[in-house]
Amino acid sequence: MATAIEPTVWTAVDLVDRFGPIPMYRIRTTPPPGLATEADAIELTERKVGIFELVDGILVGKDMGAYESMIAGEIARLLGNFVRGRKLGVLLGESGMLRLAAGLIRIPDVAFLSIEKFPGGRFPRDAALRMAPDLAIEVISKGNTAKEMAEKLRDYFAAGSRLVWYVDPKKRQVEVFASPESSRIVKEGEMLDGGDVLPGFELSLMELFAELPRE
Repeated sequence: MATAIEPTVWTAVDLVDRFGPIPMYRIRTTPPPGLATEADAIELTERKVGIFELVDGILVGKDMGAYESMIAGEIARLLGNFVRGRKLGVLLGESGMLRLAAGLIRIPDVAFLSIEKFPGGRFPRDAALRMAPDLAIEVISKGNTAKEMAEKLRDYFAAGSRLVWYVDPKKRQVEVFASPESSRIVKEGEMLDGGDVLPGFELSLMELFAELPRE
């Protein structure tokens, strides 16, 4: 049986087959899909053109609305208080680029990197850190596809991540992955914990998804 050859330049049909029904506004066409490089992804971020992941030479824009950004920011704030006080490592926000493999850049909405990843306590000055997050957190937006998120999950664990949270504001729940094949759902009214990655950390989903406080 013949082996399929990946196209050099991806068409719209190729892209939908690859990522599922992804909105085409998320795919950058300069350079053409299939021909983009790590340098392209880094340059676009540094020029503040946008935030783009790099997958198979394709620049895929991050899809996050204001509400999803607020949820990610709140998680980062609470995790940051826990991590910083215990000197456990560092957190990256929604533009923190991580080079998981050659030609593969992922940008979790929130990422925890343990202190063991930084010998001597020095934070690298690379635009895209060559490491996997111990904990990767993605806040699901309406422009994300199931196929896209399943692939992200495989990428994180293949690179060495130990825990992934998929936060779903619409369903008001979090899917917690200990591997691509093993997950559990934490629902509103339950407590989300840091497992073996951040033992002792707990987060009330009822508080996370609560409406803004009123005077």
